[in-house]
Amino acid sequence: MTPRCCALTVLTCLSLISPGTYAATGADGGARPAKTHDYPTEGRVEYVLGCMDDNGHDFANVYKCSCAIDKIAQVLTYDDYVEQSTFSKYATLGGEGGAEFRVDRAKAQTRKYRDLQRDAYKACGIQQRSSVK
Repeated sequence: MTPRCCALTVLTCLSLISPGTYAATGADGGARPAKTHDYPTEGRVEYVLGCMDDNGHDFANVYKCSCAIDKIAQVLTYDDYVEQSTFSKYATLGGEGGAEFRVDRAKAQTRKYRDLQRDAYKACGIQQRSSVK
């Protein structure tokens, strides 16, 4: 089984068992899910696999990259995440086709996303091996 396949299997199982992190305590003393935006499992898995592609396919990165997308989901709605991460991914696309990703609004969205991702990486203990996409 490839590392990518293992990560996909683990993340799918984790999403079925525990869809959120438990950081807050309810009035009854029991744990309740931390406030987070609802991201589809496929979106979370794609993020974690991309993060592992950039930072290494060791098993610890399954958890670290999952932590990073959870941190991002606490701040951005899924639609905002998709928009900002898309601008960030294609910010260096050259030629006429990349012009849309070089306008001021796109640059601002890219900057916001990269700052947020850098903070999430730091909070989750990810040592970047390559530049953030």
